[in-house]
Amino acid sequence: MASDHDPWRTAFVAADVLAVSHGTDAMVAARRDERLQALLHAATASPLWRERLQHHRVEQGLRGLPPVGKRELMANFDRGASDPRLVLPALKAFMADPANIGTPFEGRWIVWESSGSSGEPGLFVQDAAAMAVYDALEGLRRPMLQPLRRWFDPWLLRERIAFVGAIHGHFASTVSMRRLARLQPGFAARTLAVDFLQPLPVVVAQLNAFAPSVLATYPSAALLLAQEARAGRLRVALAEVWTGGETLGPAVRAEVESAFGCPLADSYGASEFLALAASCAQGRLHLNADWVILEPVDARGRPVPAGVCGDKVWLTNLANHVQPLLRYELGDRVTLHDTPCACGSPLPVIEVQGRSDDVLELRATGGRRVRLLPLALTTVIEERGGVFDFQLVQAGARALRLDVAAPHRREDAQRACDALRDYLSEQGLGGVRVTPRCVAAVPAGRSGKRRRVIAGAPA
Repeated sequence: MASDHDPWRTAFVAADVLAVSHGTDAMVAARRDERLQALLHAATASPLWRERLQHHRVEQGLRGLPPVGKRELMANFDRGASDPRLVLPALKAFMADPANIGTPFEGRWIVWESSGSSGEPGLFVQDAAAMAVYDALEGLRRPMLQPLRRWFDPWLLRERIAFVGAIHGHFASTVSMRRLARLQPGFAARTLAVDFLQPLPVVVAQLNAFAPSVLATYPSAALLLAQEARAGRLRVALAEVWTGGETLGPAVRAEVESAFGCPLADSYGASEFLALAASCAQGRLHLNADWVILEPVDARGRPVPAGVCGDKVWLTNLANHVQPLLRYELGDRVTLHDTPCACGSPLPVIEVQGRSDDVLELRATGGRRVRLLPLALTTVIEERGGVFDFQLVQAGARALRLDVAAPHRREDAQRACDALRDYLSEQGLGGVRVTPRCVAAVPAGRSGKRRRVIAGAPA
């Protein structure tokens, strides 16, 4: 048995997750407080956190503890881990081999990387204890969209699940799928990972050939595929659609559900905590507050009242003692509500303003219009171009501008533009002009979030 999976621990956590799901607000608070104390004790095994907690009393909880950002955490990665065997050079060497996606580092730690949407890529490690929590939350707090169907097949053994996304990097979704295929015999035969960097007709053809019953992808990709279904090119009979990774608006939800004729379940997660929240039957996101703490704050780090959207949010991961995250700053804007939901869940309701980039529509030389997913474009710029702090702006029907922020240099911007041109050629968009520009900083949009892909006038 792989040491990144502990079946007894997973069963114990699953029982607790079910109990709390049908429990009370007081039960959620008690679990949270107990786990926070355990995390504060465990964090002292890390040199970085031992220094930060030197004069901090456990009974204070998080009060008075300064936040930590991704840049600081990555710069002190070795000191931030609670096990001396977790060192950045060895982990980077391990992740350089695509064959290692989904396999445990040193036979015991699951590792994945963040996309760098905040301008800084991250690397996150979890052990069997943390994975048991993620597994239980993902499996047991996903909304039951079709109760009768799930009653007869609670473990999705009859479903054919297609994931459309970034499948070649050590990203959390891809690592999780590869891990499940390794741990569960037969899972690989019932799942298909589709690379969203391929031209849209290729993606559609692969989905048609596989005939999935469940589609898991990003809201922007789900909308694009819904339009393909409307046009009659995508011919799949879906029972459910699962989305995450971007902000899902009500109009997108309605269109996807209508086009595919099935319900949609949305979730909110991050590389820092895989299963932050899942939607209920009312379509509202419920925070897994027994295992994670989110603190919405304003631009100066002051807590905002319930019902008010923060400028950023601090995350504390109560499940991961290997790479402690206490008041870790996320760029998402979160509203935490204190009024109960009509679904009856004791878990608090949140609203998230996360990624909200545009689908671009460019014109090929023959006049054909080609639509491009924002996450596909950002993946190319990051993974092939090596640039993480940028904004891609459509400047015309066959023109893009790539703004690259310091400390990236002109040669970095040029390399990213070259990678982008290669990708565009693969999509039938050879000759599209991509102009680099170096800027001091990427500006925030009206919502306060930095939009990374911005559409111009229709092509």
